[in-house]
Amino acid sequence: MASSSSSFSSSTTSTITSKFIGLLLLLSLQIDLLLGSAIHLKNQTSFRPNRDIQKLRRVEAYLNRINKPSIKTIHSPDGDVIECVPSHLQPAFDHPQLQGQKPLDSPDRSSRRNETTNEESFNQLWSMSGESCPLGSIPMRKTTKNDVLRANSVRRFGRKLRRPIRRDSSGGGHEHAVVFVNGEQYYGAKASINVWAPRVTDAYEFSLSQIWLISGSFGHDLNTIEAGWQVSPELYGDNYPRFFTYWTTDAYQATGCYNLLCSGFVQTNNKIAIGAAISPRSSYNGRQFDIGLMIWKDPKHGHWWLELGNGLLVGYWPAFLFSHLRSHASMVQFGGEVVNSRSSGAHTGTQMGSGHFADEGFEKAAYFRNLQVVDWDNNLLPLKNLHVLADHPACYDIRQGKNNVWGTYFYYGGPGRNPRCP
Repeated sequence: MASSSSSFSSSTTSTITSKFIGLLLLLSLQIDLLLGSAIHLKNQTSFRPNRDIQKLRRVEAYLNRINKPSIKTIHSPDGDVIECVPSHLQPAFDHPQLQGQKPLDSPDRSSRRNETTNEESFNQLWSMSGESCPLGSIPMRKTTKNDVLRANSVRRFGRKLRRPIRRDSSGGGHEHAVVFVNGEQYYGAKASINVWAPRVTDAYEFSLSQIWLISGSFGHDLNTIEAGWQVSPELYGDNYPRFFTYWTTDAYQATGCYNLLCSGFVQTNNKIAIGAAISPRSSYNGRQFDIGLMIWKDPKHGHWWLELGNGLLVGYWPAFLFSHLRSHASMVQFGGEVVNSRSSGAHTGTQMGSGHFADEGFEKAAYFRNLQVVDWDNNLLPLKNLHVLADHPACYDIRQGKNNVWGTYFYYGGPGRNPRCP
């Protein structure tokens, strides 16, 4: 019996020992895994700050380049900071072909015929306190670190995402309700554009209303000049409608930008801040406000000038910026555009215009009125052979008309997502 008891004890001890060794091996393996994870995490956390620091350095370098020394600072009620920058220090003069130069004097407009003079004055929030920039300077909306960090990348900040325009404009998530003319040589365009504050439901979407001057093919060499108003939370950080400009000479790939966010557009006016909020805005069933906007080519020097209201020159795009638009435009387009990112898996609820369809008419739907084009001799002419396009009419539509008071006009816009636009 003693022998049997001793054998049992030895067997039990052996079993316990093997289990203990197995447990130690398991613990050792878990410790190795934990240490490996810790080392991997350490490598990740030591790498990420370096990447973030590099991005912040790129942001700071960009801000130092685009925010110029100012002689006066104005704080706008909407939170914008407006810097009064000496005209010859604005970003345009960083361009190699403009370095060391100064803005041109206003061109002669005495030959222009058929011009209407019934535009209302153009107001912006920053100037309503009575503050202004001195002569010899221009008001520039200060670009902040947060502005740049909202963009997908520092390199793409201030640029439109590349996309087609016109008949194939449904691609790339961009949707339009526009009228356009083509088939002739155009030297400018003019319209009064109704100003609203449409709701933009996604931070990376926008809603705009503008005039396009277009030339070149719809491939890599597309040239455009664009101006109007836009609501863009990504670019400005809020939902105010803002006066904006844009240009490109290579189909939005590498050239051009919004406003004064790169060298290109030369501002000559000390009263208008490009990129600043417009006030007042139109209200549903209430008072309506519009801005008179005109882009035209100076026959003498060939530059494209931007004009507000009744003769308020904002500045010009130098002709050398362009290839096809150096001579003339081959298409003029007027209307609205939104980005539909489908971030929720359905059509966006971002509004165009007032957010209401065209058939609701005055005081409810947004409008363009007094549409005209400019000919080679600087005359304003009515539009001929007008084309109307709404590429998603269940979401945003358009209705064109003509009368003695508004000339050629159209209502346009819509709510985006609705039962007919899922």
